[in-house]
Order: sequence, then structure tokens, then C-alpha cells
Amino acid sequence: MAVPTGQVSIQDIVDEYGGSAPHALSEYYDKGNAPGSGEIQVHADFQGTSNYVVMSVSGGAVTTTGDYKYHKFTSSGTFTVNSVASGAASNTLEWVVVAGGGTGGYRHAGGAGAGGMLTSSGAASAQGYTVTVGGAAANSSAFGSTSTRGGAGGANAQAGQSGGSGGGGSNQGGGGAGTGGQGNAGGNCSGGGFGAGGGGKGAAAANRSGSHVGGVGGAGSSWNGYALAGGGGGGSANSAGSGGSGGGGNGGGTAQNGQAGTANTGGGGGGGGAQYNNSNSGGSGGSGIVIVRYKFQN
Repeated sequence: MAVPTGQVSIQDIVDEYGGSAPHALSEYYDKGNAPGSGEIQVHADFQGTSNYVVMSVSGGAVTTTGDYKYHKFTSSGTFTVNSVASGAASNTLEWVVVAGGGTGGYRHAGGAGAGGMLTSSGAASAQGYTVTVGGAAANSSAFGSTSTRGGAGGANAQAGQSGGSGGGGSNQGGGGAGTGGQGNAGGNCSGGGFGAGGGGKGAAAANRSGSHVGGVGGAGSSWNGYALAGGGGGGSANSAGSGGSGGGGNGGGTAQNGQAGTANTGGGGGGGGAQYNNSNSGGSGGSGIVIVRYKFQN
């Protein structure tokens, strides 16, 4: 509610700006259009003014959901706070920073780990904030948060690499470790003919043994409705493993390449499958993303 644009009473000003009884106009210096000292003119200084002034922000692709504005960065750029909020309006920014997913390995290969996913919040200040969105297997950063690229899946008979989430092991290889607070480990592989899945933000990939079926990637996570950071599925000489929820790519089956992780989710790429002497490549990781939100109305 704003102060009326017609006749204005002291109570109208109190209703909008608060204060302590008994009320005096001196309580309302620097409110509305009033000066910091000297004469206050009730109508000129308060008609139509509000105690709720939202921050002015630009950058990224802007959408509105409920009481929040979302600024989504699918490539590097600048998030600019032109002016901060005042009065009862929120001056808090919330964000998620997701790195690019790793690349799947080749031939009976492990799926790649998801890019690291970090969430945080803080008070806005009037400035430009640099936003870096990583491509496949590259870090992302914004607001002092840096997320780590996903670990690559193990190639034939190799271990998965560590990363934001770890890559899955291939054909008797171990899974890579995840980074604390950002993701989880890839699965270990203790049998031939298949690869384990890569880890995701929501869960580690399961270990694999005794089957020619590729492992499933670890589940991703969600942030205010955005599904993100799923691990890639393992490749196999028989049936491919599926990618974890949140953008992980499926592994390759018999003589098939692994699928790429979903763009702008940080999903890990699937591991390549194989048959006899065929060698098939793993899928590339999905690029990262940075999303910022703030409350613009109650």
C-alpha cells in the first residue's frame, strides 16, 4: 500500500511507514520524498509514496514466479544491481551455481559425474557481479561461490575421475570422489563388460558387479523447481545404464556412444558401450548454469 494521492493524514503516513506514538513529523525525515532535516510538507513529500521499494536489477533471462523474479544465466555475463531495496522490501539475493558435467568414458565405460552444485544467499549491494557459466567439464562461479566441474567417467578398465560429483568406474575401475557440499561419488565397477554411473548432487551412483548392464547415474537435485546436476549412466556391451534425474545422459549399449548431459543442468555425460573390438565414445557433459532470485512483492 502507498500513501494516498488525495488527502493525506498523519495516520496515512503512520500506516505506511510505522513509528511510535505519540507521532511527530520528525519521525519521518528521509521517508518518502521528505528531506533529512528541516521543513516537511505532508502532501508534497508523502502523496503516493511507499515504504516498499524493490531493488532494481538487470542481467540474464528474467522470469517471474509467484513473488520472485528469477535471473537465469546460461552463458557468462553480469548481474547488475542498479539500486538496492528500501523500506519493507527484501534486499536478499538467493542463487544456485552449477558447473558443467564431466565427459563419459569410452568402451564399457563409466558415466560422468555431474557438475558441482552450490546454493547460497546474501544481501545485495549496488554493483555489477561477474557471472561465469562453465561449459562441459568447466567450473562456474558467481557471488563468491565456485562450483567444480564434473569428474570424467572411467575409460575401458580405468577409474572414474573426481570432481564436483565423481565419474563412474569402467570395467573393474573405481569411482571418483565428489566434492564436499557440491556432489557425490561415482559408482565402483567390479565386473567386466559394463561401466558404473557417475555421481549426482542428490546421491552417489550405485556400485556395479556381476552383470553386463551399465550402472545408473546418481540422482540430481532441485532448486526452486529447476532439476539440476544428475550423474551420467554407465555404458555396457549389453544394456546401457540410464542417467540420473537432473540432466544426466544415458550410457551407450551395444556398440553405441553415450548420450550428452542436458545443456544448462550440469548433467554428466553417459559412458560409451562396446561390442567385441568396437570402441564407442562417451557423451559430453551438460553445460552449467547460474540462477539468481529475489523477492519483488509480498
